[in-house]
Amino acid sequence: MDGETTSRKATGDQAEGVAARYLAQRGVQVLERNVYNRGGEIDLIGRDDDTLVFFEVRYRGSGSLAGAAESITPAKQKRLLNAVKFYLHRHRLWEADARIDVVAIAPGEKKRYRIQWIKNAIQA
Repeated sequence: MDGETTSRKATGDQAEGVAARYLAQRGVQVLERNVYNRGGEIDLIGRDDDTLVFFEVRYRGSGSLAGAAESITPAKQKRLLNAVKFYLHRHRLWEADARIDVVAIAPGEKKRYRIQWIKNAIQA
């Protein structure tokens, strides 16, 4: 990997850690991180009460033109939906109550991070 790819991976891993801690503080049980399958990658998988939740974590620095949530393109949404469908099929969870949420993270002004949890952000 080149330096830029390594740096992006480290930033992504850090953002996922921030998101996992944020979600845990709000009662989400984080079950898995960085799940790769034929459909694509799922950043975090957790349980919010009785709902299985697939989280897309997005981080954007202070110099970004688009916000973290706005950076999810239609192509990314399609890949994420495919990854979730594959996961549900593979684990025989067709009937599970599930949703896809987005955790958008940006540098904060008063706190270190500004975090926005968008429930049901991406729907099939």
